[in-house]
Amino acid sequence: MNIKKHIPNAITCGNLFCGCLAIVAAFKGNLVMTAYLVGIAAVLDFFDGFVARLLKVGGELGKQLDSLADMVTFGVVPGIVVFHLIEQSIKYKEYFSQGIQDTSTIGMIARFLPYFGFLITIFSCLRLAKFNIDTRQTNSFIGVPTPANTILICSLPLIMEFHRNDYGKFHEFLLNPYLYIGLTIIMSYLLIAELPLFAMKFKNFGWADNKIRYSFLIISVILLILFQFIAIPFIIFLYIVLSIINNMMNKNKTVEH
Repeated sequence: MNIKKHIPNAITCGNLFCGCLAIVAAFKGNLVMTAYLVGIAAVLDFFDGFVARLLKVGGELGKQLDSLADMVTFGVVPGIVVFHLIEQSIKYKEYFSQGIQDTSTIGMIARFLPYFGFLITIFSCLRLAKFNIDTRQTNSFIGVPTPANTILICSLPLIMEFHRNDYGKFHEFLLNPYLYIGLTIIMSYLLIAELPLFAMKFKNFGWADNKIRYSFLIISVILLILFQFIAIPFIIFLYIVLSIINNMMNKNKTVEH
């Protein structure tokens, strides 16, 4: 029995297990724990492919297993998190704007707004299905990857929990249901947009072939040290901007040659 070929799949199953635990934590209202579990899952999601390439044991089973695991962790989980964020924001707005003591007395329309968050789940499913059949996405991505989208969404509960006293009005800004509805619409579009983005896949560790990746990692580490969890949304934005710059540079090189 060749144990080596099962190692990447075992790591993928670890990603799936973290996704299941993240769902349980979210159902219990513990979005901070959900975010931590998503972070662990994202690390496992990176290393399953890395280990598969290192051991040269990649295959169709691993590809399909990875997509199914990602659908749970980076498809279902962010939808649930946005559901809770919208729900919490509506209750916050109702409580303070009307001075009501019973936060369950929410308008009929407001009751259905949290379900808007599951657009993320639907478009994540479309994103993963497209990835599986798109031969252009072997060494790069077309559209924002589901892990990046989920990390962005799950950073918001961490920001509210650990930076609530740092920026005053900023915390109130994050308790606005329309912020999450807007974010859901934008990120749902970006998941399936025809936007080429670089992948964090190192075929070698030389600077020449990985300038964009090393630049992204260095800037990201600096931002995390300086701003902690608040840096995460900006890092995702940086990823998109650097990809656009990289696309323009590659296009210019092609024209020159």
